[in-house]
Amino acid sequence: MKLSDSKLHDLYDTAYSWLILHGTTLFISIIVLLIGLRVIKFIGTRLRGRMSKRKVHSSLQPFFLSLTLTALYVLLIIGVAGINGISVSSFSAVLGGFTVAVGLALSGTFQNFAGGVLILLLKPFELEDSIIAQGQDGKVISIQIFYTVLITADNKTVIIPNGKLFNEVIINVTREGKRRLDFEIKIGYAADVEQVLKVIEDSIKSNNAVLKDAGNRVGVSALEVDGVKYMVNVWVAPADVLNTRLALHEKILIDLRAAAVKLPGM
Repeated sequence: MKLSDSKLHDLYDTAYSWLILHGTTLFISIIVLLIGLRVIKFIGTRLRGRMSKRKVHSSLQPFFLSLTLTALYVLLIIGVAGINGISVSSFSAVLGGFTVAVGLALSGTFQNFAGGVLILLLKPFELEDSIIAQGQDGKVISIQIFYTVLITADNKTVIIPNGKLFNEVIINVTREGKRRLDFEIKIGYAADVEQVLKVIEDSIKSNNAVLKDAGNRVGVSALEVDGVKYMVNVWVAPADVLNTRLALHEKILIDLRAAAVKLPGM
């Protein structure tokens, strides 16, 4: 269906009048939008480079970049809308209501997220560190925004929410570079104390995993009715604790028997 000349003329007059009234505002808003997009792109590039230079954790970089750019885009849209006479208060009301609703629905998730951000920023532990937390003892194999993954000595995968993890005690057994291994041995009163101490000390010196000149010590820790307790304190690398414990137990037992030291029950 063709429009009549009069209708085309009316349409032209309406469009012309609208351009006269709003053309300048529309032109300004387009210019502001184009400049704003260029500025946001520039900020994103600089922010990405700055985070890489400051060695911000790789798991946090996409989040901070996305959060910053999204906020800038929202401000740009609100600004352009305001130039065109659209009420900014309507945007604020909708955004506020949406934020409250999402916050109520995802309160636990936000807690885990906040914990993850703090862990990645403050670094109470890092990848490959061995930690004890939430009743779990294992090596950290992954640090995500919402959870941390451990692998235990018996090859179990443990996933701990970051909210709970950061709000409780965390024992990092790797950070200092060495860990003290403590255990006790009970031997009867018939055994010569000096001989027992020498045998244990020689057994410790023969183990290559034990750190030399690190303050290792052996001594009598308790006198009990059925025997004497000897305390052994040796320093090892955190990863060698379990293997060294087993090796020392075996070596000390063999050496005590070879030295004819009478053990309990013999």
